[in-house]
Amino acid sequence: MSKPVIGFIGLGLMGGNMVENLQNRGYELVVMDLNQEAVDKCIARGAKSVSSGKELAESVDIVMLCLTTSTIVEKVVYADDGILAGIKSGSVLIDFGTSIPSSTRKIGADLAAKGVGMIDAPLGRTPAHAKDGLLNIMASGDMDTFNKVKPVLDEQGENVFHLGDLGAGHTTKLINNFMGMTTVCAMSQAFAVAERAGVNTQQLFDIMSAGPSNSPFMQFCKNYAVDNVSDLGFSIANANKDLGYFLQMVSDLGTESKIAEGSSANLQAAFDAGMGNGNVPEIVDYYRKLGS
Repeated sequence: MSKPVIGFIGLGLMGGNMVENLQNRGYELVVMDLNQEAVDKCIARGAKSVSSGKELAESVDIVMLCLTTSTIVEKVVYADDGILAGIKSGSVLIDFGTSIPSSTRKIGADLAAKGVGMIDAPLGRTPAHAKDGLLNIMASGDMDTFNKVKPVLDEQGENVFHLGDLGAGHTTKLINNFMGMTTVCAMSQAFAVAERAGVNTQQLFDIMSAGPSNSPFMQFCKNYAVDNVSDLGFSIANANKDLGYFLQMVSDLGTESKIAEGSSANLQAAFDAGMGNGNVPEIVDYYRKLGS
């Protein structure tokens, strides 16, 4: 059976490596991105490029998005020359980004009206895993649509989960990031308070990591706060965005999260202090300056 032609929009660190992995596995790619250098790298490996979502959608079997915000996803889908204007009945759109579930479901309904399936499939792990096809993929949507694209997802992810109806993947990713980023905020402040109190931070880590608080996130926070190694490749700006999305999702569900409001306020404050490009554990530097 011939491989489907894939259109890919969003060639950042994650998306660019995902495209390289697909090309290495013999897929034909049509790509689009504002970064011409990223596009040129794909073209050098045999990809074609287009200048509009409409043109891309008209020429492929599967459209893949790896974009930064729901606003950008909606713009790419709904523009006059966007995906919705050109996508063919029987095609599938896969959103690998972290988006607001209500937006995902709205797009899915509009695509379904044209006979197009949609899968939301946010990602876990790193760009290095993307290059090797070893991502964690949290997919959701109609089971027939999922089964249609699963062979491609299996070549992109070591672990591919189906989580339920459309939007469940984005919901799960936002909950996951709420837990992770809240842990980073709490641990980073713990290290900052220990420093101010004159407690040895290495000893604090040794004690806490020997108990039930131990986690990979604690290790990432320790690596920066104690050893000055910033090795969790997720920015304060992205964490801030995701916590905002989590709070919007919570509001859409008719409830609230005071914990998330606190984490969001801390991330926003660090972002406002010009730290947005730093990795999340670097928020300890914001905490260190509080009250100084």
